[in-house]
Amino acid sequence: MEDTMTTSQGGESDMDYSDNEYYDYYNTNDDIDIEQLDPRKIDPEYFEFSCLLEEQVDRLLNETVETLSNNLQIPPSLAKVLLHSNQWNISELTKKFNENSTRTLIAARIEPATPPGSLLLTRYVNCSVCVTVQPLDRFYSLSCAHMFCRDCWSMHFEVQINQGISTGIACMARNCIVLAPEDFVLKHLQRPNMREKYQQFSFQDYVKSHPQLRFCPGPNCSIVVHSKEVKAKRSTCNQCKTVFCFKCGCDYHAPTECQVIKKWLTKCADDSETANYISAHTKDCPKCHICIEKNGGCNHMQCYNCKHDFCWMCLGDWKSHGSEYYECSRYRENPNIAHESVHAQAREALKKYLHYYERWENHSKSLKLEEQTLEKLRSRINQKVMSGLGTWIDWQYLFTAANLLAKCRYTLQYTYPYAYYMDTGSRKELFEYQQAQLEAEIENLSWKIERAETTDRGDLENQMDIAEKRRTTLLKDFLDV
Repeated sequence: MEDTMTTSQGGESDMDYSDNEYYDYYNTNDDIDIEQLDPRKIDPEYFEFSCLLEEQVDRLLNETVETLSNNLQIPPSLAKVLLHSNQWNISELTKKFNENSTRTLIAARIEPATPPGSLLLTRYVNCSVCVTVQPLDRFYSLSCAHMFCRDCWSMHFEVQINQGISTGIACMARNCIVLAPEDFVLKHLQRPNMREKYQQFSFQDYVKSHPQLRFCPGPNCSIVVHSKEVKAKRSTCNQCKTVFCFKCGCDYHAPTECQVIKKWLTKCADDSETANYISAHTKDCPKCHICIEKNGGCNHMQCYNCKHDFCWMCLGDWKSHGSEYYECSRYRENPNIAHESVHAQAREALKKYLHYYERWENHSKSLKLEEQTLEKLRSRINQKVMSGLGTWIDWQYLFTAANLLAKCRYTLQYTYPYAYYMDTGSRKELFEYQQAQLEAEIENLSWKIERAETTDRGDLENQMDIAEKRRTTLLKDFLDV
């Protein structure tokens, strides 16, 4: 997947989508039994990966090093340096070697350095770092032939390692860029704790430079995720259960691309003070104007005073949202804004940003509020079980519904930065239609879960199925990988 936004490329038609056309398009596969289909074909988030321990990662890296070492007939330590510098791409390094573009470099690095002819005539040499005269057999050099005494090499390596440097340790000579291979460094480290620290830092560098490996970002987690496909797909650590994007290592953000979500998060951080006013938890009922606090994740609000049903986001009558189209999520751009003044354009840009940011932030808060709803659900179910109204197993479907709701709302939250950066056109219209459909079904599901006591199980499970189909369809069409 490219790291740039590709939401309005060539080939996009200028056709208009009516509600009926959208409906037919969207419901084509509604009768298909998802469970009977291959997940590789129907699940747009399907991703093959494995969670490895450090020993398994070492084995994987060493096998790659051994392969290159045998292919090019070079020492393993040099093979590791070359692989680390070239993202562990054996085929690319072999190709360069066959084209003679790296043979000179490799030959220079594997040729043992010998002291200049004048030094061969004496048994003692003056070290240019510590300025002491020592026996020649205490001097060592890399392929660059810059010779220093053993103690200076050891001190140089320890200083570099204490600064967090390992694979990037270079020769001590001024302006020399020759890197010290692993075996050379370990030979000059006497203290066991320094050797251990060097190997730990080197391991981290090797993993970070390998495109098919990614450290689990979970706190204090040592798992490394491995996949042969470098894609922005959802990875889940089997140890700490942290979910993240394999490609960038950040929070999972489908359908938004890695570079776009970084740009969005940076913008949100820069404009956080501007958006502070929308972070309030209270709004007035549009009918009786009494102050209402949002204490659940659902945006379908009912005033406790006048029982008026309205949308928390736009304060519109909930009936006007309907099930066919959820207009609240779409931003209506000013078609004549290009002809307006600079100040008017700036105000329009801020208005557009706040529209998307408010919905992004609202779903983030809804996810947190629904965690509280889940706790209330546990308490309510416990009371029912204690009263003899079924067993815990009988009520498990509510927890399944709550988990699915969180999954759908999480995806919906990340559709807003995606839509914000999309160019106007038929593709954006299609995306907004699917986004609106998903949002409507999510709110219906949230409303039913929060009122589970009066909700029929079959009705709730049907709503779960509809919401997940909406989510999957959107990702199939817009998750570019």
